[in-house]
Amino acid sequence: MDKEKTMMSALLDSIEDGIYIIDSSYTIEYMNNRMIELFGDGTGKKCHKIINDQETLCPWCHAEDVFENKQVKLEIYIPKIDKTFDLTEKPLEKPDGTISKMSFFRDISALKHREAKLRESEEKYRNLFEHVSVGIYISSKEGKFLDANQALLDILEYDSKEEFLKIDITTDLYVRPEDRRKFQKMIEHDGKVKDYEVEFKKKNGTPIIVSLTANVRYDHHGNILGYQGITVDQTQRYRMERKLKEAHDFMNKIIQSSPNPIMAADLKGNIIIWNRAAEKTLGYSAGETIGKMPITKIYPEGVAKKIMKMIRSPEHGGVGMLRAYPMLYVRKDGEAIDGTLSAAMIYDDEGKEVATVGSFVDLTERIEMERTLNQTQQQLLQSEKLAAMGRLTSQLAHELNNPIYGIMNTLELLKTEIKPDNRRRKLLDMSLSETVRLGDMLRKMLSFSKPDQEEKNFADINTIIEEMIILHEKMLQENSIRVAHELAEDLPHVYISKNQMRQVILNMISNARDAMPEGGTLHFRTSREKDRVAIEITDTGMGIPEEHVNRIFDSFFTTKDSVKGVGLGLSVCYGFIRDHGGDIKVKSQPEEGTTFTIILPIEKPGSGEEGNAAPPAP
Repeated sequence: MDKEKTMMSALLDSIEDGIYIIDSSYTIEYMNNRMIELFGDGTGKKCHKIINDQETLCPWCHAEDVFENKQVKLEIYIPKIDKTFDLTEKPLEKPDGTISKMSFFRDISALKHREAKLRESEEKYRNLFEHVSVGIYISSKEGKFLDANQALLDILEYDSKEEFLKIDITTDLYVRPEDRRKFQKMIEHDGKVKDYEVEFKKKNGTPIIVSLTANVRYDHHGNILGYQGITVDQTQRYRMERKLKEAHDFMNKIIQSSPNPIMAADLKGNIIIWNRAAEKTLGYSAGETIGKMPITKIYPEGVAKKIMKMIRSPEHGGVGMLRAYPMLYVRKDGEAIDGTLSAAMIYDDEGKEVATVGSFVDLTERIEMERTLNQTQQQLLQSEKLAAMGRLTSQLAHELNNPIYGIMNTLELLKTEIKPDNRRRKLLDMSLSETVRLGDMLRKMLSFSKPDQEEKNFADINTIIEEMIILHEKMLQENSIRVAHELAEDLPHVYISKNQMRQVILNMISNARDAMPEGGTLHFRTSREKDRVAIEITDTGMGIPEEHVNRIFDSFFTTKDSVKGVGLGLSVCYGFIRDHGGDIKVKSQPEEGTTFTIILPIEKPGSGEEGNAAPPAP
């Protein structure tokens, strides 16, 4: 049950939504990590005090409905943290039959902000469309207006848009119908017309000279649907120029509001546009870049010339265009950013190159996610391989155990028939010793494929260490290894399997002995770190190469020759310690020695109940 509770808590903590549970008295029983980040830890306190910082129930509270076994969904705004949430509240039946309320807070503040920005943008576009002083229209190829702004109605003196949309453009608008056909021929040939002067007639028939600037509208198959553009009364030219400036300013706002970095530079490389997203992404302010810094500084060396060559080439989106080219940008702090660049050449009225403009999409987060996904896939593949190896190992070990024990019994029986001082007796002892070692290796392989689920109890870790030192002291002395220990007094007992912990300590001693073939010092130290016990085991041996440090706990990885080991010892030890809710860390310097630090929880993993705390050391 404790393990299930721990797993459920970890699952809820991994959810990005805020989650909390209250009882019928509005007291918070649980908050996940996200909820604590938003409102602080309020477990044991009234929910309305934590959420809205008030003594009375929240104005949007529907707890009574939830306690009556109903589900509630609503959108709320919480002034305390200035955020908007989609709130879902559900009844939660406990094992004792009582009902608690479980609430899910999904932060939609960014979505609401984007919606407001979109509405603002749409309103600005509509305001621009409706209130600009030049006539703006959208028309069909067949000769009907589909939309027009009020300025065009005023220029042509129509009372309503409904009336204007009914007219026939060729006969009711053009003084000379052939001008309409000429206009269509030009715009469909070039895709656009600019400052094309023609005579229109007002509603009352009065001629008026206007200037048309328009472009073709296509469907997704490339068929011409019609035209859209502006109609300018030449008597209002100066007013039009003023409004065009306003349109320019609006376009600048669009550039500045873009979520992607937008930059432009003249042909000498001098930066002329640098929006707010570029400031945030690349670390340079507009004041540092515009007219002061060459665009080449944000590219790796030599890349700027390559980009210009690609823009002028027809191979990357057409001449004058570069579409979604993967590249690196260099931030002000020197960090490289992965992304894609889309760029275009800007031409003057005569078709001469005057500048380039580019938009950069930062893909750092996406690339990191893909890298993490690939690593996860590789780890999963490795896990599947190890699982298969574990099953094979288990089968082999079981099959080999019986004949090995038969050999050991036979050798023991032969020893009774040969005198101790006989040379053959020594050969039997050597054979028996190697057979015992082979049996030990098989037991380790079985532990790797299916670790023992031994009974755990509270035990004194100092006593276990002292027992293992006494047991192996003679062997260490024979290898010129001095043992020292610094065992903390009054160290709390830890909840462990004694046999598994003895195997861990034995493996550490064995590894230390192999690491110090010329002798050295093996030092044991224990200490308490808050609610955990730490065991440090340090040798003065040859150390572990840096490239191997992160792999020593991998199954079947070993730096020893095939005679000494198969790479299961540390892997099994790591599995034992993790099963105890602890961890093993390693620090090593070649030719200076290695320190393994074993961390064990004092209480039972996943428990906080009375009676599960560790007793004091005797």
